[in-house]
Amino acid sequence: MVSTKKLERRQVYYQGHVQGVGFRYTAHSMARGYGVTGFVRNLADGRVKLVAEGPVQQLDKFLLELAERQARNIRKITCDRRAATGQFVDFSIQY
Repeated sequence: MVSTKKLERRQVYYQGHVQGVGFRYTAHSMARGYGVTGFVRNLADGRVKLVAEGPVQQLDKFLLELAERQARNIRKITCDRRAATGQFVDFSIQY
């Protein structure tokens, strides 16, 4: 059966006090609950990069809840929407 749900890829950069506060672990745990795939990693410049793929509605809910849970640590969010590539089989923390 072919899925009729529109899939999308989001590449998101979080700025603020987002490293050393459990951000990646929170994202990882939540992503599994929303059934999205991709990864999250700390960047050398202090930002966190998150790439996620899944149904648009699930991505919206996942990213909104993550932003709400980490609101006190986030100062700026930059998000780029693209077509899903299907390259991920799960959601992981990259080091």
